[in-house]
Amino acid sequence: MNAMANSRRTVAVITGANAGIGYALAERLLKKSSKIHLCLACRNKARAEEAADKLKQKFPDADVDIVLLDTSSVASVHRAAAELRNRYDHIDYLYLNAGMMKVTGVDWGYFWRGLFSSRVFYMFATGEGLLVHEDEVTDDGLQGVFETNLFGHYVLVKELEDRLGSSASDRYNRSQLIWTSSSNATRKNFSMEDLQHEHGKDPYSSSKFAMDILSVGLNDSMNKRNVYSHVVCPGLVMTNLTYGILPAWFWTLIMPFICLLRIFVPGMTYSAPNGAEALVWLSTQDPVSLDPQVKYQSFCGVTGHSYVNQEKMSIGVDEGQELIKKLDEIDESLQKKCSKN
Repeated sequence: MNAMANSRRTVAVITGANAGIGYALAERLLKKSSKIHLCLACRNKARAEEAADKLKQKFPDADVDIVLLDTSSVASVHRAAAELRNRYDHIDYLYLNAGMMKVTGVDWGYFWRGLFSSRVFYMFATGEGLLVHEDEVTDDGLQGVFETNLFGHYVLVKELEDRLGSSASDRYNRSQLIWTSSSNATRKNFSMEDLQHEHGKDPYSSSKFAMDILSVGLNDSMNKRNVYSHVVCPGLVMTNLTYGILPAWFWTLIMPFICLLRIFVPGMTYSAPNGAEALVWLSTQDPVSLDPQVKYQSFCGVTGHSYVNQEKMSIGVDEGQELIKKLDEIDESLQKKCSKN
């Protein structure tokens, strides 16, 4: 890891770390190195403490603590960032993993039509068009999926700016921003004019594609301070969220088919540890050598062997800067609103 050459302990902060990909990532990082300090940034205190206790039982020498963070609330992000600044002089890895996807059901007509068509592999690889989504407005007056998945994380990065990176000459104090994106992140579901996806049908896809754009824009503005941003796709991972979308009988029925699909769709990673493969892999790389235009994907072979695939994105730096400008405008508007209250 890039800070191992330094005498201080490497610090990794993981948002949404109490379950799913976030917890699997924490576990795999501790297996890889005992010289890492993990901070689980979670919304629910009881679940965060339970996750931390499980990790300490498996790794008795582990240095694990928690901070309460709800990315759907700017006030919570500010409180968490202040606490993180008090605890750490430097953050080496900031895993921006927390997210939400509100699903009310399945478009069964689309499913059955897709199951017996040439787009079956694409349907399972991305989930596009398969699920019926809904959204809600947060207390900040923003669309919930947009704020939770994207905006709250962007504010966190801004608030931690003085704990990320270093001067250009200090190669031992680099920081990596690692975003959990999705294969469902597609340009056709994103509009810069409808940034919060108030008028569309797939807010999750929109927020994840915006995340890809944001990562490219952040590299343009932050690389000179030794901060490097990259996006990861964990693949189709079976978590509590996934199982909650469809009834249990359906998963029992279709699971053999999903395993068979690995022959054609290696993004069917299935387990959370497999899904975390690309996130762990990025922590072992020299970020200077990585392509900011690449999405790093967790893939899994038929035998269950996990590996990392690289997919080139087609996102312009100007597009990234435009998105950052719009996010800054929303941030400034919320700050003005808070100052008046």
